[in-house]
Amino acid sequence: MPAEYGVSAGVLDATAAVVVGLFGLLIGSFLNVVVWRVPRGESIVSPPSACPRCGHQIRARDNVPVLSWLVLRGRCRDCGEPIARRYPLVEAGTGLAFALATWLVGLSWTLPAVLYLVAVGIALALIDLDVHRLPDAIVLPSYLVAGALLALASWNPGGVSDWPALLRAAIGAAVLFVVYFAIVLVYPAGMGFGDVKLAGVLGMYLGWFGWGALAFGWFAAFLLGGAFAIGLLVTRRANRKSGVPFGPWMILGAFAGVVAGGPVLGWYLTLL
Repeated sequence: MPAEYGVSAGVLDATAAVVVGLFGLLIGSFLNVVVWRVPRGESIVSPPSACPRCGHQIRARDNVPVLSWLVLRGRCRDCGEPIARRYPLVEAGTGLAFALATWLVGLSWTLPAVLYLVAVGIALALIDLDVHRLPDAIVLPSYLVAGALLALASWNPGGVSDWPALLRAAIGAAVLFVVYFAIVLVYPAGMGFGDVKLAGVLGMYLGWFGWGALAFGWFAAFLLGGAFAIGLLVTRRANRKSGVPFGPWMILGAFAGVVAGGPVLGWYLTLL
């Protein structure tokens, strides 16, 4: 609705963020299923979710994101088995991330691509933390899905197309894939080939958003991951031989690159 009808752009943006955030709660509920089943090679479609202790299928009214967990006080309705806090936290976190993404990007053809990155990023980060693995079942199809969504964003139906951004996306995917592949060859104990495959997907996004996003996103991954590893060593929660999953830091670094890469590059160039 145009602003002259009495609704400001800020109100529309806020409303869109709330609506998409509520949709994100539903996606978060689905991601809980993905995170649990995909590493185990199980179908994410069937059978319906059930209590792991008593086997009772979860009722529809008990499957409302966040709210059902609160109503049930974090326990199964049938046997009283505790339901992990992680489930409502993932739902709420995904909803908040969807809302923030909508606020930052706005209602544009870029939004579907960003929301897909958020959803896949959350799922892969949690899986990597759980099993130290980035499943091909999620990573490999993301090349096609992300490529299609970014192509749509470059086309921008009804607006000005930006095909150079799609070329940057292809270059970014290739660059990060090669860089991480070289790292694995030189120091295979440092990361796995799953990180290499994920790097191509993240490079696609970072390249699409710009060279600053690509450079800063790559750097931020190592900065965040290194700081976390040092923290574990200092607190003696890990030693030099401990395996620390790097996927979550790659994903956080990519989000940092998308949000701050352009401004950081601009600031750096002013110093030169």
